[in-house]
This record gives sequence, structure tokens and C-alpha cells, in this order.
Amino acid sequence: MNNSKKYTCECGLNKVQKIVAGKWKLSLLWYISEETRRFGEITRIFPHITQSMLTKQLRELESDGLIHREVYKEVPPRVEYSLTPLGQKFIPVLQSMSEWGDSNLNGIDNVI
Repeated sequence: MNNSKKYTCECGLNKVQKIVAGKWKLSLLWYISEETRRFGEITRIFPHITQSMLTKQLRELESDGLIHREVYKEVPPRVEYSLTPLGQKFIPVLQSMSEWGDSNLNGIDNVI
């Protein structure tokens, strides 16, 4: 029996890669997975991201159906981000990646 994996441009791995491509998307998903987060909280936790890049990455995750953006009509305006049901299904993947990184990438300092 041949167990080799066939590569196609439309395979599941490529679909996931297209959605999470971007330097900050996995980290943003991981952070938002803990609880609903306000935009200001996210900017404080990720000081290396410009506001325009953060907005772009969050909008792409929203467009791909992984996060929900809630805008509250208040003064000042409040924007909150949470995972959608699809995003919640991605949490085990994030957990596995985090565990693999903790187990195999100790001592690598060139992150972020």
C-alpha cells in the first residue's frame, strides 16, 4: 500500500497556509483564543506590529471567517475581537504548534 501524500494546489494544507499566512496571524489567533479582546489590548500586547498591519491582519482573519469583529457605537468607539466557531475549531492546531515549538525550538532566539 502506498502511503505517500499527493500534493495539489487545492489540498487542505495549502488552504490553511493561505489563511494563516502573515507574520502575526497565528499569534493573534492564539491571543484571541483565550478570551474576547479589545483592539487596544491587542496593540499593547503586540507592540512590534504597526496599527495598519494589525488592522490588515485582523481584517483578513475576519474575512476568512476565523474571528468576529464587534463594533460598539460608543464614545469612544469600542471594537472587540473573538473567535468564530471556525476559529475555535483551529485551537487544537494552535495548541499542537505551540507544544511542538516548546519541545523542539528551545534556544532559538530569532523569533519576532
